[in-house]
Amino acid sequence: MSKKPRVLMADDHSILLAGVQKLLEDRYEVVGSVEDGRALLDAAERLKPDVVLLDISMPLLNGLEAARQLKKSQPEIKLLFLTMHGSPQYATEAFKAGGNGYLVKQSAVAELSHAIEAVLQGKFYITPSVARPVIERMLKTPEESAIRASQSGLTVRQREVLQLIGEGKGTKEIAEVLNLAVKTVEFHKTCLMKELDIHTTAELVRYAIAQDLANSDS
Repeated sequence: MSKKPRVLMADDHSILLAGVQKLLEDRYEVVGSVEDGRALLDAAERLKPDVVLLDISMPLLNGLEAARQLKKSQPEIKLLFLTMHGSPQYATEAFKAGGNGYLVKQSAVAELSHAIEAVLQGKFYITPSVARPVIERMLKTPEESAIRASQSGLTVRQREVLQLIGEGKGTKEIAEVLNLAVKTVEFHKTCLMKELDIHTTAELVRYAIAQDLANSDS
């Protein structure tokens, strides 16, 4: 009997996690489920899944940043985004972050098993309704990509701090989440302000929200 592929799920909606697990349990071994991006990094390191299903909008660390870090630490892992975001911009960013597949939640029941099989075989998968706009977007130089262009010069740690600021966390809370000294967090915050030409914490919060870095309902 062949071994079932191991699947790890990450989404901050527990009801959705339970529903997806029901869809998967006959064909796959669901090794765990987590509700934020930092827990995903820890779980992936411990559980060594074959496939990770992850949302884009998650607290503490968003799915795009989690994907970048997972691909560095476990390049063989397959990442399938399962999200409500059907825009070509999000899909393009997901693949740039290391995603192997992109599936909108509305299509999960019909497409999920097919998408997982595709990425396990080393193929890329994208929800058909999103595929054409993504291809068109990647074939030209879109002005809308500028929304994330200003983030390109930020370090991984700066992006992590920026998301947590956007979620309304104070310096001490951020230090606890990232296991850093308070002075180190303050240093990263100062660097963020300089890099982004932003002068107050309130402006940083607004910037993070505008860039969709702060977690929102998904």
